[in-house]
Amino acid sequence: MGIRLGDNQYGKAEVRLVHIDRDTDVHQIKDVNVTSQLRGDLETVHTVGDNSTCLPTDTQKNTVYAKAREWGGVGAIEDFALRLARHFVDEHDYVHGARQEVQEYSWDRIATSDGPHDHAFSRRGAETRTTVVQKDGDREWVVSGFEGLTVLKSTGSEFHGYPKTKYTTLAETTDRILATDVTARWRYVGTEHDFDKAYASIRALCLEAFAETHSLALQQTLYEMGRAVLEAHPEVAEIRFSMPNNHHFLVDLSPFDLENPGEVFFAADRPYGKIEATVERDDAPDAGDAWRSVPGFV
Repeated sequence: MGIRLGDNQYGKAEVRLVHIDRDTDVHQIKDVNVTSQLRGDLETVHTVGDNSTCLPTDTQKNTVYAKAREWGGVGAIEDFALRLARHFVDEHDYVHGARQEVQEYSWDRIATSDGPHDHAFSRRGAETRTTVVQKDGDREWVVSGFEGLTVLKSTGSEFHGYPKTKYTTLAETTDRILATDVTARWRYVGTEHDFDKAYASIRALCLEAFAETHSLALQQTLYEMGRAVLEAHPEVAEIRFSMPNNHHFLVDLSPFDLENPGEVFFAADRPYGKIEATVERDDAPDAGDAWRSVPGFV
């Protein structure tokens, strides 16, 4: 039986970087979490402990901080990740590929009686913008998205007509709360885009489709969100969603001689339905390594 080294990569995970732009009295904040991973001539590193082609993970961490200063900030996280990937692959002949993942945390200016404050901020919930850039030689892929976007509709959602078995207890309904935490990732065609503008538009389209779709199933809502994005953005080849069904159950208030006309609910955190799907163009270019080591999707 022969034994050999399979696919591998290594790097520094979760490099927390906050960049403050002080060019004017109105400061700008960029708060990101960078995971840098490299691929290359790493056979002997693993088999005999020869580190001559192993760029230290600490060096990767320091590079993230130094480049944020040299490049005058982070900018769109997709552009930052692409520049990091190109630096690692182009500047080190023993590095053949790179995976750069960046999460961005959003901050809003604190409102005061005089308007938004120049240099005081509050963190915007759990929503996080994401990107994963893959580089293999001259080939590059960008997968961007968001996670932790919590949305809810208090009506405009139904669920009925499903198969019934002896284990079915769920009652059909023509009026329910629909709530979910949206994780979405989409694959760009090419790498030359206004990523900030595209992100804002795609997020808004997803929210509008969620709000405007009279939902007969969370799956239907998911599809309409994806369809809206692809129709408006030819630079997006496909979009993948992972969306839990955050159940809200009507509380029985009859023991207290109270009616409950769809006003008081119990928000259950588990178990929950989990809906995952891809909405894609039938003529989309091959994905290549775009989704390599991007977890959590069908």
